[in-house]
Amino acid sequence: MVLRRRWDVANHGVEHLPEAGPVIVASNHVGLMDGPLLAIFCPRPVHALTKREMFEGRTGHGLRAVGQIPLDRTEVDPGAVKTCLRVLADGGVVGIYPEGTRGAGEFHHVHAGVAYLALVTGAPVVPVVNFGTRPPGGGMNALPPKSGRIDFVYGAPVRVEPQPWPRTREQVRATAVLLHRELVAHLDRARALTGRDLPGPITDLSPDDVVATRPVSTKENLHD
Repeated sequence: MVLRRRWDVANHGVEHLPEAGPVIVASNHVGLMDGPLLAIFCPRPVHALTKREMFEGRTGHGLRAVGQIPLDRTEVDPGAVKTCLRVLADGGVVGIYPEGTRGAGEFHHVHAGVAYLALVTGAPVVPVVNFGTRPPGGGMNALPPKSGRIDFVYGAPVRVEPQPWPRTREQVRATAVLLHRELVAHLDRARALTGRDLPGPITDLSPDDVVATRPVSTKENLHD
């Protein structure tokens, strides 16, 4: 209720989100409020991968209390992977930002972690695009303007056949290419549906965030 008094938040296409069972929600990432708003307004509880720097002090206690998952973005993080697999095995929803960090939100860079999780679990990947969570030209921590419209657009699930161990780099790479294509196609559909566009690149990215935007090759990425 507090957030709705500040912003006009709307969900589109929530019928695409399965009502039960494991789901991977893969969203573009443009602003500071993406994660909190997705977690609060998604029809199902979301356990989102969140950079570990956010898990400090009082904020960290709050994030852990609502089931968010700390992630080391500088290298493969087996602990985060195991937590995601546990959430999915229990029939929950994992939220992931395949681009790795906030940016233009165009899905120019997509990490292979989402492909790995889909291959291991067979959980459907539901693409999500958000508009309005950062004003055009806004910096890394810019907030949406008061009374601004925020749209979350859910797309049809992308289903990947689960692969038994050992999963090869080629399988992960091919699945990542498939998901990348589907995410970009959903962005086009979301633009057409809402008549909206993204806010453009962030100009005040830190060096750590620039590194996080580089796609991780399957050679460097997740393996059993």
